[in-house]
Formats: sequence, C-alpha cells, structure tokens
Amino acid sequence: MDIGVELSLYPLRADFIPTIQDFIDRLNADARLKVVTNSLSTQVFGDYEVVFEVLRREIKGTFASTEKAVFVMKVIGNYTYSDA
Repeated sequence: MDIGVELSLYPLRADFIPTIQDFIDRLNADARLKVVTNSLSTQVFGDYEVVFEVLRREIKGTFASTEKAVFVMKVIGNYTYSDA
C-alpha cells in the first residue's frame, strides 16, 4: 500500500536550517521514496513499510544529533504521488 506523509521539523535551536537540510538530504538519498519539499513542509511518498522504515531511522538520527527537535507529521493512506 502506498502512502503520503507530510512532515515539518522544528529544531529547537537558533541555527535550525542545517538540521532541517540534513534531514531532507537523508530522505532524498533513499531512491525508494518520492520526496517533495516546499517552504512549509516535506512530503514523502512510497510503500508504507519503506516510508516508515526510513522515517524511523532518520527521525532517530535527528534526535541523536540534535539536542531538541519537534516533528509534526500527517499521514494519508492509499495515496500515490502524482505530478498532475
């Protein structure tokens, strides 16, 4: 089953941009995902198991490398990304 996840990351530090960019870059490194980024959030599309496998790993990595951060996430099931 394909899903879509919309994520916003809020590192609780003054220099927040590098943390956000690093997270987005790590998501983009996985060719199994379709990642779309805009000024408000990042959307991740793909197979349910793959998306949550990658998110689990990368969210944990962010928490391990950043003192404090907040993730806000919305998930839509049975959704396939379309450019149209």
